[in-house]
Amino acid sequence: MRSEFPFQGGAGMSSALLYHVMAVRGYRLTKAEPVGVGLLLFVEPFPYRVRCACCGSRDVMRRGSKQRWFRALPVGTRLTWIVATIPRVECVECGVVRQINHGLAAPRRTFTHAFARYALELSRRMTIQDVARHLAISWDVIKEIQKEHLRRHYARPKLKHVREIAIDEICIGRGHRYVTVVLDLDRGAILFVGQGKKAESLRPFWRRLKGSKAKIKAVAIDMSAAYINAVTENLPNAAIVFDRFHVVKLMNEKLTVLRRELYHEATAQQKQVLKGVRWLLLKHPDNLDAARDEVGRLYAALRLNESLATAYYLKEELRQIWEQPDKRHARRALRSWYHQARASGIRVLKEMANTLAAHEYGILAWYDHPISTGPLEGTNNKTKTMQRQHYGLRDQEFFTLKLYALHETRYALIG
Repeated sequence: MRSEFPFQGGAGMSSALLYHVMAVRGYRLTKAEPVGVGLLLFVEPFPYRVRCACCGSRDVMRRGSKQRWFRALPVGTRLTWIVATIPRVECVECGVVRQINHGLAAPRRTFTHAFARYALELSRRMTIQDVARHLAISWDVIKEIQKEHLRRHYARPKLKHVREIAIDEICIGRGHRYVTVVLDLDRGAILFVGQGKKAESLRPFWRRLKGSKAKIKAVAIDMSAAYINAVTENLPNAAIVFDRFHVVKLMNEKLTVLRRELYHEATAQQKQVLKGVRWLLLKHPDNLDAARDEVGRLYAALRLNESLATAYYLKEELRQIWEQPDKRHARRALRSWYHQARASGIRVLKEMANTLAAHEYGILAWYDHPISTGPLEGTNNKTKTMQRQHYGLRDQEFFTLKLYALHETRYALIG
């Protein structure tokens, strides 16, 4: 096999080849050697690049050299290495003896800048494992390339222009592990990820927010007392908006408790009717499947017990709080709802009425700031997809950085 590179020519040809094919600037090609399925490109720097690494002076004396190998862009199916002769020089001006700044790769990296960019581009369409196999390199190297890119661009999200945020916790895998997430509702970008699901995990975020001097107008949260206290203390001028889906979810939980109580008190015949209707009670009426006689089964259960029927119809009426033409009508509808709930005499409904009465301000604030934590549910789904395709992310910093970049994902989450 010939040892010469087929396009080898003069210095001009060599430097143009390195620049246009390998994105290597400031070096000339001296030799190319095919080795098995690989290709070795031997290069040396042009004189203008030989300067002091500290002061940049060209008044230097050579003190030997060292050969460094760097993974480069593949040529067709050939794996390629740049074998660079890096001069060691003594600076006449500052007296330092050191290797020149080679500019081929980042410090302590064994792959070129162009190789890193190529790996990042492949990662947009392939998993880390697929990219590693394609480039015949370690999984950890591709992960570190991604991690460095994410750290450089997303490690500290900007907060200055944030106006509306949502706060909620999301589950990040087995063992009921949670993180508390703060989302910018205007951009859909995650601003902060705190370990755990307690209000204390937000303390670093509040410090950063205070330093940014951002003017937060509204915060969407659930009705957690810890979140309410944290937002009130750190954002006294921001409106608190209780997430409508969490309110309805709480009502569904009360309805489930009531059904369970009634089931235990029912006769054997009544239990046959009540059995299996839990999900029918929680479903929106429009989503009931007539082909499976879900409507008939639901109304049979409601006819069986007046308390269950009252709770079910109040559950459906609660959804209408957010369908009113304005805040005044919504306040009237909400107060009518909890008067009915209290008058029903049903314990779980009275508890729900008391809860809504205490949180009326945040429920009605939706009419001033129609926001919710709903976008965080979409983020949660993306997070789960990302974790599945990574088979779990054990590097916590890498996982957090991936979350910060999640809003710019415009492709299937596979890497």
